[in-house]
Amino acid sequence: MKNEAHIYFLTNHYNNVLYIGVTNDIIHRVAEHKAKINKGFTYKYNCDKLVYYERFILMTDAIAREKQLKNWKREWKNELVTGFNPEWKDLSGQIGIEDDLINSVKEYYKGIAGDPESSSGRNDERMESSKSAISPLNAKNILSIENKTE
Repeated sequence: MKNEAHIYFLTNHYNNVLYIGVTNDIIHRVAEHKAKINKGFTYKYNCDKLVYYERFILMTDAIAREKQLKNWKREWKNELVTGFNPEWKDLSGQIGIEDDLINSVKEYYKGIAGDPESSSGRNDERMESSKSAISPLNAKNILSIENKTE
């Protein structure tokens, strides 16, 4: 599972902004978006709703697909999402992202940023705990993802 990769689409509450990303750890990466860790595009446009994803064995294939999708017209992207997720619901829960994980991610990044209230080292343990807690979900979710993409 370490070699797997995903492309994913995030949108905002109104579904009028799309962000396309690629990652080797979709659960952790989407949790980072939901925790608003990075102050980039997804933060600026409030894109934290996972509406589409695809799984790849090789990262090079995922990157190629991401580049391909970024060149698509918005209408084509909308059709892709609607075919996979007709109601454009947030799929985060389906892949194992829960509030506890998002909160752990927030606390972890507070700790490494030097927040005096969170720098006890406890955050590293919580982050490792949250990573190990989601590992069993990955096997289940990969089957779910494969079934959706076939």
